[in-house]
Amino acid sequence: MNTKIFILLGLAAFAAAESGENHGYGHSGVRTLSSESFESSEAKYEFNWAVSDESSENHYGHQEARDGDNTQGSYYVLLPDGRRQTVTYYVDGDDGYIADVKYSGEASFDSGSYESSSSSESSFEAPRYAPPQRRYYDSSESK
Repeated sequence: MNTKIFILLGLAAFAAAESGENHGYGHSGVRTLSSESFESSEAKYEFNWAVSDESSENHYGHQEARDGDNTQGSYYVLLPDGRRQTVTYYVDGDDGYIADVKYSGEASFDSGSYESSSSSESSFEAPRYAPPQRRYYDSSESK
């Protein structure tokens, strides 16, 4: 009985799909792309954003422009060592992603940084691990 219902529902779905009615969003039917419609829908955009948070001294940003297959842009970030890293890039069709990375400023580390504390001898003791202690409770004991 279930098989007959399943087949009947499948045929009804097939018939509804073939009827050409489209009750959803978008285009009805199958649409082929011509070279004209492809060229007119090529990507073209520009954007630019930046963050400058003085309380955390966090500065970074990104800008990019695209026209068809040609994309160019740059982004920058303030590194933990105080330098600014700037990446300028472009993408030109099948040539791929080409990046130029530059650094500005002097690298400096605080006296409490990992690099300076790991080079000196420290008095920290390595943690010791032991199997958990088993505890047995007597149900007659009051809590």
